[in-house]
Amino acid sequence: MPIVITEAKIFACTQSKVLGEKIAKAFGAELGNVITSTYSDGEFQPSYEESIRGTRIFIIGSTNPGPENLMEMLLMIDAAKRASARHITAVLPYFGWARQDRKDKPRVPIAAKLVAKMIEAAGATRIITMDLHADQIQGFFEKPVDHLFASTIFLPYLKRLNLPNLTIASPDMGGSKRAYAYSKALQSDVVICYKQRAKANVISHMELIGDVTGKNVVLVDDMVDTAGTLTKAADLMMERGALSVRAICTHPILSGKAYDNLNNSRLEELIVTDSIPVKPLSDKIRVLSCADLFAEVMEKVHNNKSISSKFVM
Repeated sequence: MPIVITEAKIFACTQSKVLGEKIAKAFGAELGNVITSTYSDGEFQPSYEESIRGTRIFIIGSTNPGPENLMEMLLMIDAAKRASARHITAVLPYFGWARQDRKDKPRVPIAAKLVAKMIEAAGATRIITMDLHADQIQGFFEKPVDHLFASTIFLPYLKRLNLPNLTIASPDMGGSKRAYAYSKALQSDVVICYKQRAKANVISHMELIGDVTGKNVVLVDDMVDTAGTLTKAADLMMERGALSVRAICTHPILSGKAYDNLNNSRLEELIVTDSIPVKPLSDKIRVLSCADLFAEVMEKVHNNKSISSKFVM
């Protein structure tokens, strides 16, 4: 008997509604109708207002803290399972809680593993995400994971800038693999920042490994939170003779003093995706949409086609 591919339906969690609409439009479908009822104590309940029985559904939602975003994704998955959806694909443009991917000291959780198990227990049959904080988080899932790279979005933009004496930089040792991948694609040099933290989001010391004199530097990272690391690295590189410093970061968390740090730094431009909604509070921020990337991968997944061309580091 031939395999019959039924219509796919796309839904979005509250925070990712705007991105969900962009993805649905690029996919060639209407965003599905979900109504969320909220009780006075803050408890909420999502409800699918159309039949999803026997269909493949894609649920779009980043799970960045606070916990409401993750909880909404879990409830949406559970509701879809109980409504007899055939395949439930959790589309997580940003997989939150990913910085806790290992025990870096005694008596702490591995939150990334816990979140992965919760998503599977809720009923997800597949996960699509982008630029995980650590590649090994894919192994925390027992279900298939399509781990996309935002380099397919950023590299064309960097090539259009046509910067002379381009150098790719990693803001820390952990991002060196990502920086080398970008430098290989752009045929440029690489420098690395070495940093020591006093505590979370507080840098006590930073040093530069490599020469940036007369170079146009592009810092590469998977996320920007308070922007403390990026701005400190940019200022250090300008002091060491760089002509300009830009940064590309996939996930714009931008918490705390992030906007003050950006506006007061010597960073020329921060290029991010819309995996998380961005408040336009700085002229230095440029947002590139990831909607087309997710829509294309979702279409290929739905029609059982290869997506290997999108795994470009």
